[in-house]
Amino acid sequence: MKQWKAELSLFVVTLIWGGTFLFTKIGLDDCTPSSFLIIRFMIALGLTVVFYNKRLLNISSTTMKQGLILGLLFGGGFVLQTYGLKFTTVSKSAFITGMTVPITPFVFKLIQKSKINFWSKIGVVVATTGLYIFTNPDFDDINPGDFMTLLSTFFWAFYITLMDKYTKGSTESNKTGGLVAYQFVAALIPAILTLLIFELDNYRINFSMSLLSALAFNGILASFMVTIIHTSVQRYTTPVKAALIFSLEPIVASFLAMLIISEVLSFREFSGALLLFGGLLVSELGPIFQKKIKY
Repeated sequence: MKQWKAELSLFVVTLIWGGTFLFTKIGLDDCTPSSFLIIRFMIALGLTVVFYNKRLLNISSTTMKQGLILGLLFGGGFVLQTYGLKFTTVSKSAFITGMTVPITPFVFKLIQKSKINFWSKIGVVVATTGLYIFTNPDFDDINPGDFMTLLSTFFWAFYITLMDKYTKGSTESNKTGGLVAYQFVAALIPAILTLLIFELDNYRINFSMSLLSALAFNGILASFMVTIIHTSVQRYTTPVKAALIFSLEPIVASFLAMLIISEVLSFREFSGALLLFGGLLVSELGPIFQKKIKY
């Protein structure tokens, strides 16, 4: 697959992930956070088993271990981010989650021992600046939710980097299905533990149409389909570029909120959004312009 096609696919992933903010908020009105995540991951796991069926019987032990590691990072990141939102604001959560962008290059260098492209570094700086302007977080009152959300960014950074390491150059036909299936198995572990530790006393679930719609979107589109796409295509780009593309998620969420629930974006938010897109463009087009100047 060509790199631009892989990155376009990751942008589609970002569009779908952007919608999860709205649907999760709707779903949590009728369900506790861990319960929501458990049902979401179970839906995705069930669909994965149906979709890949017998191909899951011939999975190597290495793929199983890799899938479990990715799943623990995936599930842990979601649990930390979801619970962090109970104590912090949406704008701070969005900004701190976006810090995955500047953290990923360091994790990538630590694990892969590879140099980061100069234009990717510039793109990271521009995108982080745009994210700060877009979210306008207020850090006058630091709370436990901020630290939980910050910890989740390390989970995402390692998840993106290890996804690259585990899939790059892979020729195993059943590898994608195995990685996806075991990701959802492992993702259930932190969600179940959180339910048992924090939610047994106030457990609630009301299968309303709103909750079912939220679970359908998050379980089928945002988990099952997105994880297959992500696992299949990230190998054709770099973790840093993937993180830059994923940094557009809060912008997508805001635009969807504007379209669906009539929220209005300010001039500052539009300016920040443009800078975020600019960071991605710098990373993509910088090497092309550099080559043209040389010739």
